[in-house]
Amino acid sequence: MTRFRVERDSLGPMKVPSRAYYGVQTARARENFPVSNLTFPVAMIRAFGLIKLAAATANMQVGRLDRRRGQAIARAARELISNKNGLQKEIVVDVYQAGAGTSLNMNVNEVIANRGIELLGGRRGDYKRIHPNDHVNMAQSTNDVTPTAIRLGILFVLPGLLEVLEELEGVLRKKARAFDRVIKSGRTHLQDAVPIRLGQEMSGYARVIEKARGRISSAREALYELNLGGTAVGTGLNSHPRYRQIAIRFIRRQTRFPVVPAKNLFEVTQSMSDVTHVSHAVRLLALELTKIANDFRLLDSGPRTGLAELKLPAVQPGSSIMPGKVNPVMAEMLNQVCFHVIGHDLTVAIASQAGQLELNVMMPLMGHTLITSIQVLANGIRLFNDRCLWGVEADAKRCRDYAERSLGLATALNPTIGYAKSAELVKEAVKRDVSIRKVMEEHGILKDPKIRRLMDDPFALTKPS
Repeated sequence: MTRFRVERDSLGPMKVPSRAYYGVQTARARENFPVSNLTFPVAMIRAFGLIKLAAATANMQVGRLDRRRGQAIARAARELISNKNGLQKEIVVDVYQAGAGTSLNMNVNEVIANRGIELLGGRRGDYKRIHPNDHVNMAQSTNDVTPTAIRLGILFVLPGLLEVLEELEGVLRKKARAFDRVIKSGRTHLQDAVPIRLGQEMSGYARVIEKARGRISSAREALYELNLGGTAVGTGLNSHPRYRQIAIRFIRRQTRFPVVPAKNLFEVTQSMSDVTHVSHAVRLLALELTKIANDFRLLDSGPRTGLAELKLPAVQPGSSIMPGKVNPVMAEMLNQVCFHVIGHDLTVAIASQAGQLELNVMMPLMGHTLITSIQVLANGIRLFNDRCLWGVEADAKRCRDYAERSLGLATALNPTIGYAKSAELVKEAVKRDVSIRKVMEEHGILKDPKIRRLMDDPFALTKPS
């Protein structure tokens, strides 16, 4: 049977589970917002813990917070960051909650306060020893803590995405080299086009990923500006003049991120465009990955009635009714991950424009959504790399057969016999259902030694001639 303690906030008394580290404001938020059972990503919880640690350190240094309380708060904050005693599970408020993240901020404040109280020998709920607002939240507001936590949370998870993108690019470049001698038919509008090497196709994918990685890396630079110390509206009310610099310098040392005080506290408090910019860069990556995954599925189609130019690794049975069927499941998974990320970016965009006057109150949703997107995308790419891309093989014979049957070969005749005559040959080949080479032979075109050399050397058709 659950035991309770009674705590009181400005709205009155309320029961709180006696073993909980959270307090009355968190309990009230749980009662008000039982929406989704979604809680915040660990990266964001760690960011909140780091901010509370930095704040306690700075407040002790400027003489606003006595060292006994401050050190207990600092130790509790470190335990939250490292999840010692399972403290991260005590951050229980729903993602869909009061605007700006007040419920989340107070959840963190109460957990740190009650753990700090224990460290001082007291019982949870004895806020005379350490108060969630007066001591843990000293010189802070939800309105500067939440934007800072979102930025730090994103910075925590972005290296994982950038690392796996670098690996993806590297694997694609290896495949480009491995498949460089594989001639295949190019396709535009899903119709026959001039020949291309499979390696060239792969090199295009690699460059796409390289550029997407660069966009994300560039977008994150704006996140280094923090509005911590701006408190409620950017004026810094209730904070010591030196608090802001000390706290952010502490965060910089702890994370090695080149974070700095925002040039304009009001801008970073009002606007979430820097976060939205990162979200858009991640969306662009998802759009490119969607295209690549679609191409892999198409090139693997078959094996008897499709293109079947690529052979993707078989990782699981593909049908509950058709024996022996194998599907491109890792590419399908990556598609679904990308759709998830693209939808999340729209959520971030809509939330970003919903800011009013001195604050954007939609921050909790933005933080959860973008950090989750980054983590899901990184996991999806890693699995696609490991369980699909590394093992991709080419059916070189099928690729070459398609290339030799492609009507796009007639394009090479344009400089010699002209576009119109080449088009007539294509129409004849289609009408008679024969190869373009056969029609060229019958018309005596292959008697031209330059044209014959071109047709006999398909590699010459994959570069300027």
